[in-house]
Amino acid sequence: MRRQMQEILPGLFLGPYSCSKDLELLQQNAITHIVSIRDSSEKKILRPRFPEHFQYFEIEVSDSPNERLIPHFPQAKSFIDNALYNGGRVFVHCNGGISRSPAFVVAYVMETVKMDYQQAYSYVQNRRFCMNPNEGFKVQLKEYEPIYSARDSISGHQYTPGEIERQAVRRPAPDDDDP
Repeated sequence: MRRQMQEILPGLFLGPYSCSKDLELLQQNAITHIVSIRDSSEKKILRPRFPEHFQYFEIEVSDSPNERLIPHFPQAKSFIDNALYNGGRVFVHCNGGISRSPAFVVAYVMETVKMDYQQAYSYVQNRRFCMNPNEGFKVQLKEYEPIYSARDSISGHQYTPGEIERQAVRRPAPDDDDP
């Protein structure tokens, strides 16, 4: 199973990079969109192979516990939602389909299906047994639940990724001279 892709939700697949190079496999599964997660050192190797056949969304993050994934979750979700809403089917991959791409799919499942971290993690793992995001990614997934929940509940307003980034910018500290 490690070298295969699995359907996690209807139309949402998860797996290793090797599947993204198999045009016949992608077409058999009616894939229309691909989320490619890689770090800068993998850019020349893990590249889009069939841009004439699929719409790609590339995310540059390393498989390091210190890498920040949360800022990328809203854009990935938007890309996947757009594809699925328009009848597409999405394949999400990193190099091995073990750490980075499963973390993104768990975040997507959490937010879309409204599962907590543990439920979403178990749900995805029951479909892709070999997944194992690094510990830093697991911590971030746990931290993400109240972030998207709060964002969704604020006045029912749906924020765009740009609005989320602007909201996250900290205000400057007050001057010490203030009385």
